[in-house]
Amino acid sequence: MDPVTLTSPRLLLRTVGPQDTDAVHAAAQDPDIQRWTTVPSPYLYEHARSFTEQMVPDGWADDSMFTFGAFLPEDGALVAMLGLTTRSAGVVEIGFWAAKEHRGRGYVTEAALAVCRWAFTRIAADRVEWRAEVGNGASRAVAERAGFRVEGVLRAGIVNKGTRRDCWVGSLLPHDLGLPSTAPYLPARG
Repeated sequence: MDPVTLTSPRLLLRTVGPQDTDAVHAAAQDPDIQRWTTVPSPYLYEHARSFTEQMVPDGWADDSMFTFGAFLPEDGALVAMLGLTTRSAGVVEIGFWAAKEHRGRGYVTEAALAVCRWAFTRIAADRVEWRAEVGNGASRAVAERAGFRVEGVLRAGIVNKGTRRDCWVGSLLPHDLGLPSTAPYLPARG
């Protein structure tokens, strides 16, 4: 699929490329991003270059990962990164981080909602999953504000920096946003 550009009330969401390598590298120097996400630590310039020049375009080309940078339209500042990774037919997993200087303003929640709406309406997703290491309260707060339902804890559910860690898991379904599903859904009773 060719990359797409989305807008939300305060953000421009577009793929990142070589012109964004410096901004991605600078933001990913934040110890919280390196601690709670799977970016390499230390995060070198070559990691940012590989991400913006190879990983992001390859993910769009083979429909395996749809990555968006969230930018302020007025000055082009990178405020967050979001990615949707294809897990199975109709299921994608969302991941995100916010640049330190732009946290606490609701940008990631706004961007996550825009990206999820796009997934439900344009790539036939019927479930967006969210996972975060237990203890990553900022990620959980974003997910919950975006309408994700936390479904529980997966023991050893993620690998970060070579170590299996327990994670929270949650989901957002099209009907949570008032959208139709592409496949019927029969929720469990009782």
